[in-house]
Amino acid sequence: MEIERKFLVKGDIWEKFEKPVPKSIKQAYLSNNEKRTIRVRTKGDKGFLTIKGETIGITRKEFEYEIPYSDANDLIENFSEKVISKQRYEVPFGNHIWEIDVFDGNLDGLIVAEIELKDENEPFLKPDWVDIEVSHDPQYYNSNLIMKC
Repeated sequence: MEIERKFLVKGDIWEKFEKPVPKSIKQAYLSNNEKRTIRVRTKGDKGFLTIKGETIGITRKEFEYEIPYSDANDLIENFSEKVISKQRYEVPFGNHIWEIDVFDGNLDGLIVAEIELKDENEPFLKPDWVDIEVSHDPQYYNSNLIMKC
């Protein structure tokens, strides 16, 4: 199960924050609807195939498998019409790792932070660059953001 909360990022504060080296991500969807998505992604020099179920609250089933990088690229190039491109920063804060996605292309300027939790009510610390929560706003799901690419 994936339990994830999502927030917009205050760009001016994030800009001044000392960041780790990001990983480049390209991702596309082989199947994309409200009940399930099948995503293919390259992250750095690795490839992944991910199947996600319907989101209920901030929880959904998720199955992720590492696949050869060349296969991931081939699937993206030959089986998808649109691709999301972003830089991912993994930032330890408190007892969690925050994943901050800085989007490229048509989504340039959008910065989203995600935190995975063990329980929907698990407490966590928020860095000062975290802004409003968008966990329940479907327009910020990557499966919907891809429509703008």
